[in-house]
Amino acid sequence: MVDPANTVGIPVNPTPLLKDELDIVIPTIRNLDFLEMWRPFLQPYHLIIVQDGDPTKKIHVPEGYDYELYNRNDINRILGPKASCISFKDSACRCFGYMVSKKKYIFTIDDDCFVAKDPSGKAVNALEQHIKNLLCPSTPLFFNTLYDPYRDGADFVRGYPFSLREGVSTAVSHGLWLNIPDYDAPTQLVKPKERNARYVDAVMTIPKGTLFPMCGMNLAFDRDLIGPAMYFGLMGDGQPIGRYDDMWAGWCIKVICDHLGLGVKTGLPYIYHSKASNPFVNLKKEYKGIFWQEDIIPFFQNVKLSKEATTVQQCYIELSKMVKEKLSPLDPYFDKLADAMVTWIEAWDELNPPAAAANGKA
Repeated sequence: MVDPANTVGIPVNPTPLLKDELDIVIPTIRNLDFLEMWRPFLQPYHLIIVQDGDPTKKIHVPEGYDYELYNRNDINRILGPKASCISFKDSACRCFGYMVSKKKYIFTIDDDCFVAKDPSGKAVNALEQHIKNLLCPSTPLFFNTLYDPYRDGADFVRGYPFSLREGVSTAVSHGLWLNIPDYDAPTQLVKPKERNARYVDAVMTIPKGTLFPMCGMNLAFDRDLIGPAMYFGLMGDGQPIGRYDDMWAGWCIKVICDHLGLGVKTGLPYIYHSKASNPFVNLKKEYKGIFWQEDIIPFFQNVKLSKEATTVQQCYIELSKMVKEKLSPLDPYFDKLADAMVTWIEAWDELNPPAAAANGKA
């Protein structure tokens, strides 16, 4: 049986890494009591809370946290007509937090994620590990069989080209989960009692040219390097699909990272995923995506961005045009999604003028 860690008695870190350079983004529809468990690790940081659903509902945040809270009314007020690109009644609403942040780094976590324990029983400081991942290079061009060569006790193995050992900048750190696995609805239905108790002490770079199913519940990224592409799509209320928001973003950021020479890491850190969502509700949200992904994934596997696309925004606009051309015949939804991708970039640039971003003041 896997249990969450007990963090009672652990002091708040007096010297947290990147305290003034990182925001924590949390999408929610409920009180954020789960933050009590995270207090030793997260309290020093600024929170951006994106409240989904009923904007009149009062959300309780534990005392001692520095935060700003946005609901749907705020999104409509700040973005105006462009607010249509932010999903409603779906965790994809979190990307509004990415847009309004003024920090270089983002850590996003769901409100049903608790602190995990490592095999020794020690509470896992997930944010600290994400920061270590982001501050170390990635190696997407050649696979190291000892996984991350920059970790203590590891190095490049015999035969690894010396010309590639400098690595590339890491744009994304993708963490994993103990207890409730991140399964789709059909797998949930056939394995309703399955729990993940396997803690693998490893971090690896996802190789160039390889896609992956990104999960948004335990994720960190360099906002300056990849932020404009971290759009979780148009999902949830009024849309024919849900629960593909983070995966859509993952496919987009991976082809753009590959094109721009950036890295994506996966593995540590683990969080404890406490709550299994209803597989029948999930199936209703996912069923079109289960069919569509058999065309979407080959589309992304064959994306070729132009040499003229040298910024994330340029790459993303090119990608939106390809989505409209190649995926709209699959379903009219993709025409709408392509338009939302463009709206997202327009809204991003309005709130984050390129000149300010270049000076680190996005």
